[in-house]
Amino acid sequence: MKLTDLSCSETYIALDANDLLIHLQDLPGWQLLDGALVRSWHFADYYRTMAFVNALAFIAHKENHHPDLSVHFNRVVVRFSTHDANGITLNDVICAAKCSALAGAQA
Repeated sequence: MKLTDLSCSETYIALDANDLLIHLQDLPGWQLLDGALVRSWHFADYYRTMAFVNALAFIAHKENHHPDLSVHFNRVVVRFSTHDANGITLNDVICAAKCSALAGAQA
């Protein structure tokens, strides 16, 4: 089953290092940075940047799992981690995969 087919759960258990490295193989372009999954996207203009951010907000709301975002004129930095688990959970991985799928349609 693909990560994008999964939904977030209400369970907040941090992934161990081995599981996290396995999942990272399914998340090209994402990196581990300061205890979070982080990736940047560049867009042609502000309109496309905001279209991506708004679509991502819809997904985050539906999954009830929200990233930290840094929004700029033509760039977005997305950061997933789960504060309640003090680390990266399967929910973060699922949402990162959905974010990548969205970016594939938007970028």
